[in-house]
Amino acid sequence: MATVKGKRVLVTGAGGFIGSHLVEALVESGAEVRAFVHYRGNGSWGWLDRSTHKAHFEVVAGDVTDRDIVASAMKSTSIVFHLAALIGIPYSYHAPVSYMRTNIEGSLNVLQAAREAGVERVIHTSTSEVYGTARYVPINEDHPLQGQSPYSASKIGADKLAEAFHLSFGLPVVTIRPFNTFGPRQSARAVIPTIISQCLSGEIVKLGSLTSTRDFNYVSNTVDGFLRCAESSGTIGKTINIGSGSEISVGELVEKIGKLLGREIRTRKEQRRLRPTESEVERLVADNSLARRTLKWKPRVTLDDGLLKTADWIRSSLDEYKANEYSI
Repeated sequence: MATVKGKRVLVTGAGGFIGSHLVEALVESGAEVRAFVHYRGNGSWGWLDRSTHKAHFEVVAGDVTDRDIVASAMKSTSIVFHLAALIGIPYSYHAPVSYMRTNIEGSLNVLQAAREAGVERVIHTSTSEVYGTARYVPINEDHPLQGQSPYSASKIGADKLAEAFHLSFGLPVVTIRPFNTFGPRQSARAVIPTIISQCLSGEIVKLGSLTSTRDFNYVSNTVDGFLRCAESSGTIGKTINIGSGSEISVGELVEKIGKLLGREIRTRKEQRRLRPTESEVERLVADNSLARRTLKWKPRVTLDDGLLKTADWIRSSLDEYKANEYSI
């Protein structure tokens, strides 16, 4: 197995939830990290503003839709972790063009720049949402893709670009397909922080569908998958699911979180939190056998332990959440 130690790596989307955790893990692994964060007028680096590793990575602020700055950030790098994306599904119904530009055009810029720079490897980030509602379970990497939201359609487009650059130009690409990652720093646009923040702020939790099932995976498990995709042989050209292999409905998740926090929770379904009927992904659960076999990966943090870690962080950062408001 190769190693990222001593390698110059670029992480796009580095200021985000998963990206910031990945940057810190790469620093701890001995990589020379260049963090590409979304440019903000106030100079913020997103979650990296608060990182205890700030002295050990370089920051480039920009936008992945700007090909020139992406190419500039790519110089002298060996490995690229491409995480930059618009990810909120509800907002994709309102601003689909933004998703196509960032997720498809942005990925094209990253892939072109990586090809021109002659990088050793690109780890392209997909999402379990590209599968749509499961046609069979567990979902392996051969499962058909279905764009049930503008967001998932944009990610399918990006995935196919990564595939095309590998098959057309020999670009060494690995596509990592995380299922529902959760943990500290995740916004309330995701269901677990939504439940926990509302639970800590009151007795009623307002949600959309309670019957949909998901495969939740703690963030350190997902980050471990990224590192192994960069370091493992035999992964080039492959798409690899990173999921726990277990599913739980949103309703069951509420009950579990209530028990872990020692609280009685009542749920209220809100129409505005529901996806359009044909757009709702009813069931997701990963077949992670390829990751176990190829990457020697397995989830190390359980759902319960991950929920407790996440709840502790949200409790200490509750001012980050507008628990009683719904933002798309």
